Amino acid sequence: MEKYKEIERSIIKTYRKEIWSKFIKAVKNYQLIQENDKIMVCISGGKDSFLMAKCIQELQRHGRVPFEAHYVVMDPGYNSYNRDFIEDNADLLNVPIKIFESNIFDVVSTVDKSPCYLCAKMRRGYLYSKAQELGCNKIALGHHFDDVIETILLSMFYGSEIKTMMPKLHSENFEGLELIRPLYLVKEESIISWRKHNDLTFINCACRFTEGCFLINDGTSKRKEVKELIKTMKQVNPNVDQNIFKALDNVNLDCILGTKKDKVNHSFLEDYEK
Repeated sequence: MEKYKEIERSIIKTYRKEIWSKFIKAVKNYQLIQENDKIMVCISGGKDSFLMAKCIQELQRHGRVPFEAHYVVMDPGYNSYNRDFIEDNADLLNVPIKIFESNIFDVVSTVDKSPCYLCAKMRRGYLYSKAQELGCNKIALGHHFDDVIETILLSMFYGSEIKTMMPKLHSENFEGLELIRPLYLVKEESIISWRKHNDLTFINCACRFTEGCFLINDGTSKRKEVKELIKTMKQVNPNVDQNIFKALDNVNLDCILGTKKDKVNHSFLEDYEK
């Protein structure tokens, strides 16, 4: 059996509970993929986006809902080693990628503060533009369960608000385009286990600015800090990650001081006497 077929089989069989079932649950529960969708599957070269691509391939091959998928890699200025690595993995996994160029790394290299914020913003803009060019109505990103719960805590600790990544959202600047996150319910530990099971190696950020990104006063990464905090809390309560996630689906508005809707703040006092 060819290597890519073994990898595909592992998703459906070996990791059916941890990956495939959760991928399908997210697609159905959040209505992420619908009939005749044209989806641009965004591949960064990391484990998450390549797994997402394989899951979408399997759904396209065996699902009941017909849709198109375009597997796209944006090269923001990778060195030749990382670009070759991405192309080699795409061949190994039998993912038919299309690569388009951008000068994001060159632009970001001139910025002293928050290069990762600017890089992420520019990437998103380039991806939406490419999706429009391809005639797609959706772009798929590889964010997973851990990204979701970490973002909840990051927004509380550093943003003074309660919010997280949504499983899908409409683009504010590109009319008719929607962003979806099919791995929304898949835990990172399952993705890492799948990678090791298949003896796969992927790039991480591949960015020369990573060491300076998202730093707080003592030089540590905010997201890494929150990841470690959740890991520590799970030693006392193994369900803490699930509880954080469920909290966002179980908000008691009777016990919230204030909310925000369509960028307008609302106080609990507005309905207090009703």
